Amino acid sequence: MTDRRDTDDANTEIDDTPTIACSRCDREWDLDYELDELHAGNGALEQFALDHRQHTGHFPDDVTPWLAECRRCPGHEAFLTERPARRWAETHARHTRHRVSLQHASIDETTTVESPTQ
Repeated sequence: MTDRRDTDDANTEIDDTPTIACSRCDREWDLDYELDELHAGNGALEQFALDHRQHTGHFPDDVTPWLAECRRCPGHEAFLTERPARRWAETHARHTRHRVSLQHASIDETTTVESPTQ
C-alpha cells in the first residue's frame, strides 16, 4: 500500500496570497506588494484599501468604512475601523465645538459626538 503523503501533490506549491477586487475598476489584485514590499502583514488588506481610496476616490468591494462627518465642515473622513473614526470625531469636536456624526453599516443609528464643553 502506498503512502498518499508521498505523492507529487505534496510537492505542489499552494498560492494562498490574499486577493481583493473592485467592481467599479473591474479588476482584482493580489496583495503580494503589500505583504512583500511594504511588510504590512495582517494590515495588508487595510493598507491596500486605504491606498486604493487615496488614488481612486473609492474603496474596493467588501470594504465598508466608518464615516465621520462634521455637521458644519464640508466633506467627511473615512476609516476602516471604529477606533480611529471615533478618535477623529472626538478630537474634531473638542477643537471646533462642532457636532460630528459617526456612521457604519454595522450600526442602525448614527452616533453623534459632541464637544465635552458644550
